[in-house]
Amino acid sequence: MPRLQKMCLVLGDQLSFANEALRAFDASTDVVLMIESASESTVVWSTKPRIAIFLSAMRHFALEVASRGWPLVYVRLDDDLPGGFAERLAAVLEAHRPETFVVTEPGEWRMLEIVQEAARTARCPLDVKLDTHFLCTRDAFAAWAGDRKSLRMEPFYRWMRIRHRVLVDANDEPVGGRWNFDTENRKGFGRSGPGLVPDAAGFEPDATTREVFALIGHEFTDHPGSLEHFRWPVVRADALIALARFVDERLDDFGVHQDAMWDTMPFGWHALLSSSLNLKLIAPREVVDAALARHARRPVPLASLEGFLRQVIGWREFIRGVYWLEMPGLREANHHAHRRPLPRWYWTADTRMNCMRSCVGQTLEHGYAHHIQRLMVTGQFALLAEVRPIEVADWYLAVYVDAVEWAELPNVVGMALHARGDRFTSKPYIASGAYIGRMSNYCRGCRYDNTRRVDGVDADGTPRPACPVTTLFWNFVARNRDALAVNPRTSMMVRNLDRFDATEREAISSQAAKTLDGIDLL
Repeated sequence: MPRLQKMCLVLGDQLSFANEALRAFDASTDVVLMIESASESTVVWSTKPRIAIFLSAMRHFALEVASRGWPLVYVRLDDDLPGGFAERLAAVLEAHRPETFVVTEPGEWRMLEIVQEAARTARCPLDVKLDTHFLCTRDAFAAWAGDRKSLRMEPFYRWMRIRHRVLVDANDEPVGGRWNFDTENRKGFGRSGPGLVPDAAGFEPDATTREVFALIGHEFTDHPGSLEHFRWPVVRADALIALARFVDERLDDFGVHQDAMWDTMPFGWHALLSSSLNLKLIAPREVVDAALARHARRPVPLASLEGFLRQVIGWREFIRGVYWLEMPGLREANHHAHRRPLPRWYWTADTRMNCMRSCVGQTLEHGYAHHIQRLMVTGQFALLAEVRPIEVADWYLAVYVDAVEWAELPNVVGMALHARGDRFTSKPYIASGAYIGRMSNYCRGCRYDNTRRVDGVDADGTPRPACPVTTLFWNFVARNRDALAVNPRTSMMVRNLDRFDATEREAISSQAAKTLDGIDLL
């Protein structure tokens, strides 16, 4: 029997036949390797929807590999092999001893180290292929970043627009005369609410996905989250349907209300394509081209089109470049030296704060929250509550169906928590409860008053507790006054703080201490 030439590892977030590890695959001499492992669901305490989307998508991709007649070694979760991914990989390499072990660049620092160590231990030559899924390679991003002390998405985004000929004219100027229409994409709904929102594409779980549900029910019973509403794409064909439905039915109104929130609206006009992109069921260039093609046949409001493409070609590529530039130190970043534990209700939604109950509850139910819910509700609260950044980052990695570390870690640590200082964000993203009241209906009927900085009473004598977000916002501004005062984007906060007299500032500090001490009971 001829010796195995290539063993091509396909990781759970590399589910594409455009995967460079599968290029020039020879079914007569090579084999595809895929590994399920309980350790990948327990490195962080992953929710059931997150576990389900990875396992189901992997099993569906394995079926496609087999349908091509390609040899496949598929290690299932309940196979009789050591439990951890590293141990399972080592056992497979030892058993098969290929001449070359091939993998496309893993998206996670930890996984790259596991793969490299397994190859060294097995004394098997390792061939790490370039990840061509992305529009900017790691080397290209590093060259763009150069020796800049601060990295900003906007100049990178403009560079990418020109480089990939997206919404630019023959003179490399932006279509519409502006690079960025973000100021037009920040409207709330008002008291009337969102009105009729076109449904996002959803896909009924098939037999393979239901088999995964049963496995999760047996192996991960104590993990949080629900599978009742699981309708995510787990195969490329469905991801393409989801893309087409979005650009045809929801792209037009994506921009204007992309920051708005409502307790009965989990998805709004958002694309819901990030999980498919991060699993690599679809490619970013496909998404860009689909949006541009829709614009060509039926024009899309430019603020919506540009706002959407900025997320795909700008922020997504930027944050991936930052991840690889900043690792491994990014996991230890803690600019504000915060040390408090994550409140327990982040795992249960059992809190009396309507905003947090709605966003965390939606997350546990659907495995999803959109960027403002992540940034300005759950993320902001963790920053104001002085939670240790890595605990927050691990929570984000655990709870979302689109969670992969290269995307979550820099977004959470760098943007939501400002734990990397001004390295790649220009300010901490903070606001009082009044912002949440403007952008949502979360504050209606809440026991906490988003206008109050300290506990008080209504005109009729009814006790009215202060909004924890508002209290902790002003406490954060006071504690970080000097840094915020010299930043043009936050100096107004300090000027407003300075209008409070010494008695009120002391009352805010006392209220904040009380809030932080009883945070699990909010």
